[in-house]
Amino acid sequence: MAIELQTIIDLIRYGASRFNAAGLTYGHSYDNALDEATQLTLHALHLPHDLSPVYGQARITEAEKEEVLALFLRRIEERIPAAYLTGEAWFAGLSFKSDPRALVPRSPIAELVEAGFEPWLGGREVRRALDLCTGSGCIAIAMAHYNPDWHVDGIDLSDEALSLARENEKRLLVKNLRLLKSDLFSNLQGEHYDLIVTNPPYVTNDETDALPQEYAHEPDLGLRAGDDGLDLALRILRDAPLHLTEDGLLICEVGEAEQALVKLLPELPLAWVEFKVGQMGIFVVERHDLVAHHARIRQLADAREPKAAAATGNLF
Repeated sequence: MAIELQTIIDLIRYGASRFNAAGLTYGHSYDNALDEATQLTLHALHLPHDLSPVYGQARITEAEKEEVLALFLRRIEERIPAAYLTGEAWFAGLSFKSDPRALVPRSPIAELVEAGFEPWLGGREVRRALDLCTGSGCIAIAMAHYNPDWHVDGIDLSDEALSLARENEKRLLVKNLRLLKSDLFSNLQGEHYDLIVTNPPYVTNDETDALPQEYAHEPDLGLRAGDDGLDLALRILRDAPLHLTEDGLLICEVGEAEQALVKLLPELPLAWVEFKVGQMGIFVVERHDLVAHHARIRQLADAREPKAAAATGNLF
């Protein structure tokens, strides 16, 4: 091996072959063995993630080779997501610190952020925006970064996730962000937003239990969402109108729970976003439509948390 692996491209090819042979799962920022092998190799060699291919034939030292191969071995034997091994994940063109305190940033909402949430905003003014279930802070921070005139709040229930989000806030040097601890809207009394964006947990119990080993390194709190994946999404749909301005907009990711949501609320006019790679289980809905269908939404959400329903009563 010492003779055969001499260049950067040799290591990348070797890593990809080993990863494929080991049957690894790719679902954390990268979707194939070559990309993961590339990022792990460049990280171990202290080279930029977008290194020009012309350096592929650059020769490596024995010490460098050992570092790269050690990283490959951890990826294979421990099934740790590549982003946790490198401590970095890219989202909406920005570099975020990534570790097991929160899910690896990977939501297609990044594409919406970079597009300024158009055409969905339709040119309407946004003064305040909210990111529910912010996790690592990637969505909230990206919104704040690309829209310095917005006042952005990032909310999460997990102290660990919020600590990582605060580190990313400093990493990206955003000044128009506020990070708060809250169980969804519970600590946001009196707060109103022109735009609410959320990527809540939406994986069913059965699917969470059956996920490949790579996902076991992520917090279960960020994945599991009941028998149909909608426990949190229904609460968000129920309570969002209280925190949206008159012409406010809610954008929510529910992934593969899309079909279950449409079945439960076929009358609710949800616009499903088409991305460059197709539909990804993300919908857009206007406040006035949530208000119009609030009775049915509340019925479904309250059935999943009867104690909260008794305390809040009818909101409209």
